Amino acid sequence: MTSLAPARAAPALDLSPLTDDDLALLLLIRHFELSLLELFSQGKLNGTTHTCLGQEYIPVALRTLVGEGDFIFSNHRGHGHYLARYADPAGLLAEIMGREGAVCHGVGGSQHLYRDGFLSTGVQGESLPVAAGVALHLRRTRHQSLAVVYIGDGTWGEGAVYEGLNLASLWRLPLLVVVEHNGIAQSTPTERQLAGTIADRARAFGVRHQRVTSIDVNVIRHELAAGVEETRHDGGPLVVEFITHRLGPHSKGDDTRDPAVIRRAEEHDWYRRYAEAYPEQFARLDRQQRERVAEVVREVSARPPSRWEDLCG
Repeated sequence: MTSLAPARAAPALDLSPLTDDDLALLLLIRHFELSLLELFSQGKLNGTTHTCLGQEYIPVALRTLVGEGDFIFSNHRGHGHYLARYADPAGLLAEIMGREGAVCHGVGGSQHLYRDGFLSTGVQGESLPVAAGVALHLRRTRHQSLAVVYIGDGTWGEGAVYEGLNLASLWRLPLLVVVEHNGIAQSTPTERQLAGTIADRARAFGVRHQRVTSIDVNVIRHELAAGVEETRHDGGPLVVEFITHRLGPHSKGDDTRDPAVIRRAEEHDWYRRYAEAYPEQFARLDRQQRERVAEVVREVSARPPSRWEDLCG
């Protein structure tokens, strides 16, 4: 098996400049996720949460390739997916805290969100066959729209993934499968639970595959634009495999990885590299988003709890 151990981090100046909008969104997601871990440490949140620290650039890069008419299926580590779609930290935090103004009246929590063309679930593998069904519906009723589903490398151990890929390939569905391959499935390294490669598994069903190793938002968009458009215009499903790194624990305090693995992930962190490459822009926007998230936390924390009366109409 080809090793997925990351190479030595490239110089930060290899990164292309970002617009303020893109960098601000990256920083919004980063500070939102950090705020959740801090709130948990203070005993102010219940249940669980899975942050996307280190992987924020993926939904940010994809947001210009995914339109309003496309349907996004997220997963347990989906806060970044939601914020890249809606830029609504107050609604998401209210959902997680069970406060007024929550996206789903506080009953979905961190993992189960529904809003317009966005659905997330904490059940691994469940989304892909559902996304295939929605892709079929979109092809019949809203031509050139996509169903976009986020899964991880560990999800390839679920049979539903292969059932969904089989039908998506047979029916040439407009399905974009985004694989956030962070090298670990909860606490099991990928090489201990995944035989062969994701690329070969996709090709077994006649599904196109693209592998992305860059963290440069602009480079990613350029690399994927043609493939996504082909899927949108009856080219059949596409699996895009991002080789990425999870900075934080699986959930809150359950990181069992070797310290050397964590250090390698930190070396590839977009946050540090963009800060080095564009210090003035980064410092300005980082301060703005820190303050924005801090204000959201203060405001949402002061709200009353969601009421069942609102949910029941």
